[in-house]
Formats: sequence, C-alpha cells, structure tokens
Amino acid sequence: MEQAEFTSLLPILVTLTLALTTRNVVIGLFAGVMTGVAMLEKTFIDSGPLESFGALMKSYLLPQLTDSYNAGVILLLVFIGGFVALMEKSGGGVAFAERVTTWVKSKCQSQLSAWFGGIVIFFSDLGTPLIVGPVFRPLFDKLKLSRQKLAFIIDSTSSPVAILIPFIGWGVYIMGLIQKEFSQLDVAMSDWDAFIGAIPYQFYAFLAIAIVPIISILKCDFGPMAQAERNAQQGNTAIHEQADIHQAFSHDNAKASFVWAPLLVMLVVLCSMLVPQGFPFEKVAGSTFRAALSTAYLFAAATLVSLMALYGVRKVADSIQVYLKGMSGMMSVAVILVLAWALSSVGKELGAAAYIAEQAQAGFPTWLLPAVAFLLAAIISFATGSSWGTFAIMMPLVIPTSVAIDAPMLVCIGAVLSGGLFGDHCSPISETTILSSTGAACNQYEHFKTQLPYALLNGAIALSSFVVAGIIETPVVLLFALAGQLFLYLLISRTRFGRGQSLKPLES
Repeated sequence: MEQAEFTSLLPILVTLTLALTTRNVVIGLFAGVMTGVAMLEKTFIDSGPLESFGALMKSYLLPQLTDSYNAGVILLLVFIGGFVALMEKSGGGVAFAERVTTWVKSKCQSQLSAWFGGIVIFFSDLGTPLIVGPVFRPLFDKLKLSRQKLAFIIDSTSSPVAILIPFIGWGVYIMGLIQKEFSQLDVAMSDWDAFIGAIPYQFYAFLAIAIVPIISILKCDFGPMAQAERNAQQGNTAIHEQADIHQAFSHDNAKASFVWAPLLVMLVVLCSMLVPQGFPFEKVAGSTFRAALSTAYLFAAATLVSLMALYGVRKVADSIQVYLKGMSGMMSVAVILVLAWALSSVGKELGAAAYIAEQAQAGFPTWLLPAVAFLLAAIISFATGSSWGTFAIMMPLVIPTSVAIDAPMLVCIGAVLSGGLFGDHCSPISETTILSSTGAACNQYEHFKTQLPYALLNGAIALSSFVVAGIIETPVVLLFALAGQLFLYLLISRTRFGRGQSLKPLES
C-alpha cells in the first residue's frame, strides 16, 4: 500500500475484540486473519465467502506451513510435547518431589522445598502443578500450612520458570513469534539472541519466583493469605478444600532418576551436536539449533522409555502411545502459531506496522513503549486467560513499533512477556490458576483471591522497572527491582498488618 491508513488496523482490532469477548484466542486470530484476507483480496464481496476462504488457505496459511523455519518450529514443538507427556506419566516427578520432602522439618523448609521442586520440574508449566501439588499437599496439611499457600507457590514456579527457558515449549513458541517479525523487518539479530537478551527484562517472572523464599523466610504474609494461614493453623480449612479431581501419576517403581537422567542425556546430545559448531561462543544457524534440540528431545524420550521399561513402570508399547498422544496435544499450540504468523503477514501487507510506527513517530515517547506494552499485554492476558495468545497478538504490534521509533527492543519484548505473565497470574480463568488450585486441592476462587495482592504488588514493581528500563536500557534494572521487592517485604514483615494481626479471622 502506498500510504498506511487506520483501516490497516482492522484485522488486529477484530482479533482483540473477539479474543476478549469470547475468551478464545484462536477464534480471535482466525477472524482477524480472515478480515485481513478479505480486505486484501477483495473476494468476499466480489465472489463470496468461498473464494475468501480459498485465498486464506492458499496464500496465507499454507505458506506458513511450507516455510522451512516455521516447519522446524512446529516439528520441535511436537517432539517437546511427546517428551513432556512421557515425563508427566512416568511418575518421576512425584518420586523426585518425595525425595526432596525427606529433609523437611519446618514450615519454612516445606515452602522452600515446594518452591525448589517447582523450579526443578520446569519442563511443563501445566504439568508442574499436578506433580508438585499432590506430593506436598499432605506435608502442608501436617504442618498446618494453608493449601492456598501451596497453590500460590506452585503458580509462582510454573509459568514464571518456564518462560525463562529457551529450549522448552515456551521458549520455542516465543522465538517463533519473534523470528517472524524479524524476517518481516529485516532485523539482523537472531531469535535466539533476542530471547536470551530479553531474559533480564522479564521483570515479572523473576519477581514472581523470588517472592516465595522472601515470604517464607520473613513470614510476611498479608491480606487474604495471612488470614488463610491463620485458619490453617487453627485447623479451619474445610471450606477451602475441593475434591482431588486430578492426580499426578505415581508408581511404586518410579525413580527420581526419571527426571534428571533424560535431561542429562538431552544436555549431552545438545553439546555433542552444537559445541563443534562453536556454540555458545559463536552464532549457530537456527536450523542447526532446532535440529539439535529435536534430536536431543528424541534421545531424552528414548532414555525415559527405556528406564520405565527397565523398572517395570510402563511397557515400551504403552510409553509410545503416551508419547504419540503428547505429540498430538501440541496441535492447539501449532494452530495459534500458524494463525499468528498469518496475521503478521496480513498486517504487513495492509501496512499495519507502518501505520503504528508512523503514529508513534508523531510524538510517542520511546521510553514509554515498554511500560505501555506491559500494561496492554496484562489487560489482554487477564481478560482471555491466555498468556500465549497474548504474545501472538502483541509481538506483531510491539516489535515493529520499537524498531520504527528506535525504542529499546529487548526491553519491549521483555515487557510483552512480563505483561502476559502478569495478566495470567491475576486472571481467575487462566489454565495455570485453575491447575494450581486443582493440584493443591484448594478452591479456585480462594487461590485467585489470596494470590492477587502479591501479583499486583509484583506487577507495580515490574511496571516501574519498565519505565526505568525504557530510559536506561541495562539489565541492572532487574537487580534494583529485586532489591525493591525485598525492601517492601521487609517493611511489611515489620508491621502488624504484615503479620496479619489486624485482620479478623474468617467465619467457619
């Protein structure tokens, strides 16, 4: 298009509107892409919907699947899905977590051990709550710790940990979104370098992880959580409990080695394939890296299948069925990715990025973009309950804008990721909120209510940090954010409110 117009934003507006109203990102993305195709092809009015759908498939969806980079990302996600399913159904996570609990003697140690278990079992943000929760739940009950606290801990160590790791589903998915925008904008930086470079700017993820040891050691619970802890101490927990609908798979013969042995194999395979290429000191081609990761996940899965067969946990044929089911479970992620890639292509042809950049250049402060991106991502994620869907919507908007107005791009990427995670933590309808309460056998609303004050406080610190990082692009801001968090909770721990003494107990 010769000149970008406001109408170029229509597909994005349709995507946002339907994603928020239906709370389904796939519906929003599909409608947005379809709107953009109809505007470009002008077939909907001239030839009817069949021609528009034909153009959508032929010119916008199929090219995304035949692109070598996109195909490599989807293939890698499939291998990851199979491995994660095997890990969750091996019983190794439960065995590992039970091993951790053997040295637990106090409330503080039990909270820290659940936190440590959530960090180590990082391979699946959705599987972690159903592994860590049921294992630590009896221990928390024995020590008279609330199940709301357990739900909060596993929610603070599932997605916040997963979003920082580049070689699992989260990282691969995010890099796929980043690379699409880089290709459209001819950015020289690789998707890997961008993801790694943005890690120090994922302020909310680090704050969410760090808050658990702080409140465990300082004993500075406040708000509804403080009241829940008092109720647990008094034995008044019945109103918070729910049926154990989901149970983590366990087996008497399962070993803790089911967790670390496959991961060790994965590391060895990765090093043997990438180190000769100069990694990590030299840039490795993206296709080479994805091939190495896919191979590593395949060998790790083979190791786990062998271990389960050796110890009599699962037969090889049964393990293969679990593996294939896990592979097929990544289809929804692949659909979101393909639609997000298509929306990005449609937006570029319509001139959406150019229009946004043009408006931003008219007077929008470059230093403010990270904070605005954080807030918008948080709103979308809160309303839809989907951080992944939020990333798919926000990346095509924020990356082109940051390039056009010379805003700190890595900070902006970190802001999108942090905002999506923050909104997800605050949302009562997000999958992680639901699964965390399920794993802890805690009422979903109770988990949402007790976690919200901590999430809001961390969100406020993150927002302030993005304002500072927008002005001074340096990872040192993360250290100030963590120091500020610690200082605030030290103040809380020294107040009557922080000890919960000013709160009235819940009625039984």
